[in-house]
Amino acid sequence: MVRKWWHDKVAYQIYPKSFLDTDGDGIGDLRGVIRKLDYLKGLGVDIIWLSPVYRSPFVDQGYDISDYYAIAPEFGTMEDFDELLAEAKKRDMYLIMDLVINHCSDQHEWFRRALADPDGEYADYFYFRKGKDGKAPSNYRSYFGGSTWEPVPGTDQYYLHMFAKEQPDLNWNNPRLKKELFDMVNWWLEKGVAGFRIDAIINIKKDTAFPDYPADGTDGLVSCTRMVEEVDGVGELLEELKKETFEKYGAFTVAEVFNMKEDELREFIGDNGHFSTMFDFSAAVLSGGEKGWHTAGEISFEEWRSALFASQMEGQKVGFKANIIENHDEPRGASRYLPDHARNTRGIQMLGTTSVLLRGIPFLYQGQELGMTNCLFDSIEEYDDISTKDQYKVALEAGLTEADALKAVARFSRDNSRTPMQWSDEENAGFTCGKPWLKVNPNYTQVNAAREEKDKDSVLHYYRQLLALRKSDAYRETFTYGEFRPAFEEEKDIFAFYRITPEQKILVAANYGTVERKLVLPSGIKKQLLCNNGRINAAGSRIGLGSCDAIVLELDC
Repeated sequence: MVRKWWHDKVAYQIYPKSFLDTDGDGIGDLRGVIRKLDYLKGLGVDIIWLSPVYRSPFVDQGYDISDYYAIAPEFGTMEDFDELLAEAKKRDMYLIMDLVINHCSDQHEWFRRALADPDGEYADYFYFRKGKDGKAPSNYRSYFGGSTWEPVPGTDQYYLHMFAKEQPDLNWNNPRLKKELFDMVNWWLEKGVAGFRIDAIINIKKDTAFPDYPADGTDGLVSCTRMVEEVDGVGELLEELKKETFEKYGAFTVAEVFNMKEDELREFIGDNGHFSTMFDFSAAVLSGGEKGWHTAGEISFEEWRSALFASQMEGQKVGFKANIIENHDEPRGASRYLPDHARNTRGIQMLGTTSVLLRGIPFLYQGQELGMTNCLFDSIEEYDDISTKDQYKVALEAGLTEADALKAVARFSRDNSRTPMQWSDEENAGFTCGKPWLKVNPNYTQVNAAREEKDKDSVLHYYRQLLALRKSDAYRETFTYGEFRPAFEEEKDIFAFYRITPEQKILVAANYGTVERKLVLPSGIKKQLLCNNGRINAAGSRIGLGSCDAIVLELDC
């Protein structure tokens, strides 16, 4: 494996709108990020992923970009961004941007010109197609519900949008459009960003015949992912993107990839892959309901552990995956993957241990290091997320009561992770002195950075120890390049694995159950490196793990 500068790094996602507001408008801003750089450095963060800060109408919270070269005034100015970039570099930290190039905003100049002349050159920056028999060109359902096709006013044509109708898809078959995108990417890399998190990138390849498929719902539509899964050739576009941009700068890239075909992993993240890494969604996809969020079942411990272990074994043969338990599109990991009895400080520390020390690049999401949890919203009107509102509608149409529909979307709403960062027990969690754009989680009086800073047993202090261990001179090699090997898979409720090099053998073990489990180790204990409970019984070649206990041991080789 070719060693890269980013292999031993820890990344942290910032959702700027909810991170820290410094001007009192209720919206987080770039100056808030600058103010907290020392906090992030002290936590152990190397790479900061900044969710979109480009100019946008915010129909989909900035993932609808109207100007790729401008900072949204809600977040500040380009001067603020340049200062953030400079201050991060002073601290030996890297900044990566969100790259959204499957689609743009319907307010972008390109699309406005396309609408003004539906037969002109800018229309070919998008997918304009005539309808069939007075209906849409095909029967695809968008990610946010409803048809992927929207009528072009005053014509018999439609335009394609796989997300919201305000997010028209870009036509990657158009050389001029591709050059505009490549020039933009290089402009940001020239400015000094270290790379990109790349949004929804698998969707850029379309079957331009747009064939119909059998409906998979009562609406007569089929998920647009069906077309994505059927079409070939996305790799050619991804290689062109890499060679025209990222490769020239040694950029770090992490891709959001769903619907990848079997045996394509090496092409995506191998030594010469399209990207540096890609997120591991093997656990997240377990809770997807076939007919919507309201049909999603609970995830069993065994299937969750099996999915992660299988992904780890697959990934280490090829490259590095990016490990997450939550992000801006997912509910909070502490509320999703922990059983009820473990939704406490030690349980959250346990979940962090079994995630951060996996093979791959740890990606933390803002507030994860505090143990932030899902937020209970009292009505659908309190939600902002476009996807949540769609799923609420789907649940009602399926016959659920309003109360049950609200309960169903509460589990998976993207707003769970978008509530303001909990800095203190002051009003609005110290996030803003104004009215926050989204509801603050009521538990901020107990779960907040200021309170946890004073508590040596807090989630925050534990995460600092966890990241320091991973990056320590003594164990960095093993936690970065060491083999991943599952352990104690036959033991009920035990999540355990080894990280192994010829010189070291480290065991990470945790008890997700309710009763104590005793484990007989294959060799003696050389050193205890970390645990979330000072009373863990570890001696000789035996350990006893109580409920929610997690321990990291160096064993005799």
